[in-house]
Amino acid sequence: RQLNKIVIAIVIDSSKCKHSFWRFNFLSLFVVRFYNINLVQLFRVNLQSVIMEAFLKGYKPGIKPKPLVSKGDAVPTPSSSKKTKRPTPWVEKYRPKCMNEVVYQDEVVAVLKKSLANPDLPNLLFYGPPGTGKTSTILALSREIFGDMFKSRILELNASDERGIQVIRDKVKSFAQQTASGTGSDGKPCPPFKIIILDEADSMTSAAQSALRRTMEKASKSTRFCLICNYISRIIDPLTSRCSKFRFKPLSKDTLCQRLNYIATEENVTFENDVIDSIIDFSEGDLRKAITLLQSAHRLKGDEGITVNDIADISGVVPTKWIKELMTVCESDSYEKLEKFACNLGYEGYTTGQVINQLHDEIVFNDSLNNKQKAAICEKIAICDKRLLDGADEYLQLMDLCCTIMQQICHPPE
Repeated sequence: RQLNKIVIAIVIDSSKCKHSFWRFNFLSLFVVRFYNINLVQLFRVNLQSVIMEAFLKGYKPGIKPKPLVSKGDAVPTPSSSKKTKRPTPWVEKYRPKCMNEVVYQDEVVAVLKKSLANPDLPNLLFYGPPGTGKTSTILALSREIFGDMFKSRILELNASDERGIQVIRDKVKSFAQQTASGTGSDGKPCPPFKIIILDEADSMTSAAQSALRRTMEKASKSTRFCLICNYISRIIDPLTSRCSKFRFKPLSKDTLCQRLNYIATEENVTFENDVIDSIIDFSEGDLRKAITLLQSAHRLKGDEGITVNDIADISGVVPTKWIKELMTVCESDSYEKLEKFACNLGYEGYTTGQVINQLHDEIVFNDSLNNKQKAAICEKIAICDKRLLDGADEYLQLMDLCCTIMQQICHPPE
């Protein structure tokens, strides 16, 4: 095993040690650097001069030790040691590199493949649920269009972080004004335009979207825009009318299962029979979330094998027994029991937002409640969810919702 450790030994002449610390006579400082378990390099440093220099005003520490080895001896350098490959998130490792690797979006892929033969690519607007391949599709398309010039022809911005009008005026406008040649570095023909990718464009402010409208018109000869969002209703109409819209469907269960099994085989992941189904249920059609869950569980268990309980713990989903017990407490018509249970639920670390989402499914499919009771409870769920998004206290919102459930079950309105 390669070692990269430094052992420091300080030799002190104790006979000359007085009451003051500064009267220590530091004879020397030896630094032993282990590049390899069989190869050692020894350095010697005059520590007295180092201490004096350290107290000089404006001194910047920088010790340059002289190796105590002969010129003929070969001492390995850190760069000569074998570099270990950095671990890569599986989401990036298995991201599609070309259009043929994009799964379950057949209509989108078919239309975009035809645009590869036509140099006049329109502005694009990708919308759909998260984890369905929107960003991966535009990156794969860009690689096929530009080849080796991919990095120089693409500007990728996350609009949720850089969402203001100043970003549109500075980064986007300056990149859009740059001209692009019609030939690549190897002399082969290349489309004479660039692509600006605005991920999570539905988080941009209205002012930024309005400023982008004019920028798209001015840079239409040299730049194409690709807007990516989850909710197309949050994009202003002047922008949507300037783009070709593509809807990305939630991935089917068979597609998720096939992809997860492929990754598990490539990474030598061992798991129980129902693990893949549990991951699919918790991910809700989000392939990115499913792959992340699989990798996290593999890091946790290693060669021991992943179980369904491991997936439930990692995903942050509230166990079904807690939801069932919460409904039982609401049916007891006891505020004291409800308050105690809500406190215990908070101590377990489960978020109120996740509890509300699972309570919604429990209420909707509860046969003991009539439609009026379900409607009243679901309305309160929507109100509490909105309050949580606005930053309200989680405990109070959970108590408010549970009190409504208790009232509808124990004291239904006539």
